Amino acid sequence: MTETAIAICGVHKTFPGASQAALDGVSLDILKNEFFTLLGPSGCGKTTLLRTIAGFEDLDQGSIELDGVPMGRTPPNLRPVNTVFQSYALFPHMSVAQNIAFALEMLNRPRDGIRARVAEMMTLLRLEGLGDRRPAQLSGGQQQRVALGRALASEPKVLLLDEPLSALDLKLRKEMQIELKRLQTATGITFVFVTHDQEEALRMSDRIAVMRDGRLMQVGRPADIYERPANLFVAEFIGDANFLPALCVERSGAGGRFRLSCCGEDVVELEVIDANTIQTGAKAILVVRPERIALVPHASALIRGDVPETIYSGSDLMAHARLADGTQLRVRLSGAADVQELLAGRCGFAIPGDAVRAFAT
Repeated sequence: MTETAIAICGVHKTFPGASQAALDGVSLDILKNEFFTLLGPSGCGKTTLLRTIAGFEDLDQGSIELDGVPMGRTPPNLRPVNTVFQSYALFPHMSVAQNIAFALEMLNRPRDGIRARVAEMMTLLRLEGLGDRRPAQLSGGQQQRVALGRALASEPKVLLLDEPLSALDLKLRKEMQIELKRLQTATGITFVFVTHDQEEALRMSDRIAVMRDGRLMQVGRPADIYERPANLFVAEFIGDANFLPALCVERSGAGGRFRLSCCGEDVVELEVIDANTIQTGAKAILVVRPERIALVPHASALIRGDVPETIYSGSDLMAHARLADGTQLRVRLSGAADVQELLAGRCGFAIPGDAVRAFAT
């Protein structure tokens, strides 16, 4: 049975003068040895939740347990967690080795033990040979690894990361995403990572909590959140998606048949495997990911349109199609060279039922 590292129960937090709660009844279990991400737009409450776990913010209501121990008003320095901030907050007058050793010295660890632990961190973080350098002599990625080493050296049960990659350029950011995941696996420490970058969350996480206005919208594995969003907000926030207006004409078990409202005079109906709780006769929005739509010959297609614009990005081609009523349809295609003939004129599109999620409007 997997054990819980952090148990968050009914947490509320409102800041003075705010018209809306920063956290509104958040309940969540984060597991041991898990890379867990808090994801959402600016102001959704993800950083506030991270700060309540760290002890930097008090709760109005609710409770937080770390490794089964209620934290109550336990101060940050007595909690079994460390935090890596966006700014890294390295000591500029200290060397790399001194920065990593700092937390251990504050804990009065034996000097020989500190040296051994610093050497271990330097190897783990691939910083060998840089121990005598100052932070200003390092690249952004190296500074990031020093900040991680300082936080990991004392072997916390939980490492909290508040958008630590946001200051890096895209190439370095992607490299550090791999590095962070490697470190989490190597150390076995629970990582709680805050970001507003959806691709970053999908790439790195074991599980993701999507937040909005201080509430949890969905918690699950990356594939579940991407393929089976719980609501329209999650579907729109995570990755690219098409939103097609439709009418439910028949329900059958968990699925149903929906008539698209964007195909002009053509009557186009889709069989949808998962129709949620939408009733027959109700309006709906069908959510379809661009890569799940196939190009087919125009003459044999139920859904037809033209493609006035395509965007080539190396690994794929994004076709921006236009349906009969002007509705835009984005289609992501691989092997772009094979579809140029189809894209030259009017095109047909096929959407399988298992690619569609239906939501009430």
